[in-house]
Amino acid sequence: MAEEEPCDSNIERPAGHRCVKYTSKPGQESVDTSIASGVHLLQKVRKLAGPLHLQNGEMMKAKEVHSLAIPLQIPRQVGRKRSAFAEGLRNILDNRLVIILALPAILLVFALAYIPMFGIAVAFEDYKAATGFLSQWVGLRNFELLLTSPVLGRLVRNTIFLNTLFITAGTVFGVGMALLLNEIGNRIFRRVTQSIMFLPFFMSWAIVSLLVSAFLDYYSGVVSMASRNLGFEPISFYEEPAVWPFVFVILRIWRDTGSGSILYLAVLASIDPQLYEAAAIDGASRLQRMRLISLPLLVPTIILLTLLAIGRIFYGDFGMIYTVISNNAAVYETTDIIETYIIRAIQSTTNFGISIAVGLTQSVLGFICVFGSNWIVKKWSQRRGEDYSLF
Repeated sequence: MAEEEPCDSNIERPAGHRCVKYTSKPGQESVDTSIASGVHLLQKVRKLAGPLHLQNGEMMKAKEVHSLAIPLQIPRQVGRKRSAFAEGLRNILDNRLVIILALPAILLVFALAYIPMFGIAVAFEDYKAATGFLSQWVGLRNFELLLTSPVLGRLVRNTIFLNTLFITAGTVFGVGMALLLNEIGNRIFRRVTQSIMFLPFFMSWAIVSLLVSAFLDYYSGVVSMASRNLGFEPISFYEEPAVWPFVFVILRIWRDTGSGSILYLAVLASIDPQLYEAAAIDGASRLQRMRLISLPLLVPTIILLTLLAIGRIFYGDFGMIYTVISNNAAVYETTDIIETYIIRAIQSTTNFGISIAVGLTQSVLGFICVFGSNWIVKKWSQRRGEDYSLF
């Protein structure tokens, strides 16, 4: 606020002139400056602090002002804009410790994910170990093995169908287990339970295949023996293609539920406990708190993980399917996927370009699926006033 008051007696000024003091916020120091320093000072102040007014609302005139009390906390004037390179270098220097910590992971990803991209050239060559990347160029011939296969429809259908089941079941059981574990008040019991559920994730599929055989074998399997004892005819699982999608889903749920619930548990742990306390005071039950508080706050994480999983929807779980089924042609109708078909095809040839061509095709299709799914999620979330998309 500006007000008229007597001039500072320590400063000599011509008689008859008024003084105006620009009062600052409490606690800020100010200095009285004479108008003799020049009109340009007033102009700078006007640019920084805006126009000054007297108590009667009239604009101050430069010749009517002899002194101004200018706050010392004047905003720093913006200098010349830095270039993008200089700004980026400045950010790197400011965050050098974080970058040093992340450097091993960055180098590992670069070495395992980006350098091998040069091998894409093998997809267009008749690759020979003796000539390496200088092998004979054959164009799109390596792609013909998959694209002209009479079982292409079955391979794509099985791959997409099984991955859809895995994504859906993994998300439902992962979220459900995280919600249940989050409701357990005993920390020791919760940690022990989570550790036990996490153990199957470290088991090799080779060991799992032995366990599956011990349960489902027609002659000595647990299920077959129990069926005989109950008077039923045992099922020959290794000759029934219809049951294997459900068997695979059960295996994935058993193996990945514990590990898949970790991210959801981390999100639930970050939720403000006051939200649950307020809901409890209002009379909300545990189920209502899970449905109205926990689940809506898990939606962004669920969408993010689902979008990432869709990027690999054309990649089948080769390790599980090949170790459990192997080359059992009796169940190919529902278990044969792109990877198992290619592994059988390259067993009779030394052309590694075929597998590279198939992998490149899967990557391109996955890339398209991620972009399409992300676009759908973006449109849907923006209608709700939010944005859950990846990019």
